[in-house]
Amino acid sequence: MLSKLFAKRRLHIYAPVNGEVVPLSQVPDPVFSEKMLGEGLAIMPSQGAVHAPIDGTVMLVAATKHAIGFRALDGTEILIHIGLETVSLKGQGFHVLVQEGDAVSLGQRVIEVDWDYIRKNTKSIITPILITNRTDHQVQYEGAKEGIVGKTLLMTVSPK
Repeated sequence: MLSKLFAKRRLHIYAPVNGEVVPLSQVPDPVFSEKMLGEGLAIMPSQGAVHAPIDGTVMLVAATKHAIGFRALDGTEILIHIGLETVSLKGQGFHVLVQEGDAVSLGQRVIEVDWDYIRKNTKSIITPILITNRTDHQVQYEGAKEGIVGKTLLMTVSPK
């Protein structure tokens, strides 16, 4: 019931990867740009691995290693989808460092990515960061233009 204790607090979501921050409307896939999976934004990665954007638990690692989901202490669920049409890579270009159920800390490295391989073999390396379960909460975008892992505050989620 720890999530009930945190339910009234604000959740800060930080950059999970270095790169340019862009609105979901600029993601060239309607599943993301039309917010079918939830609110959020995206990062056009410049370098480095994917890191945990919050303190929480790994709740999902896609079998094809292209996506990872987290549950924050307040119950907010966050999905990071690495690139577009990356499921077709069948795990190539990704090295997952955590498992479902693992506790993670903000900034912890969770997936190593070969960005050159992803860039050459998919539609885009743009990486959406989505809040998938908080329609009852307000999402405030912090206006960051450039994301730095674990340092750049991207979004704040708070009860309405």
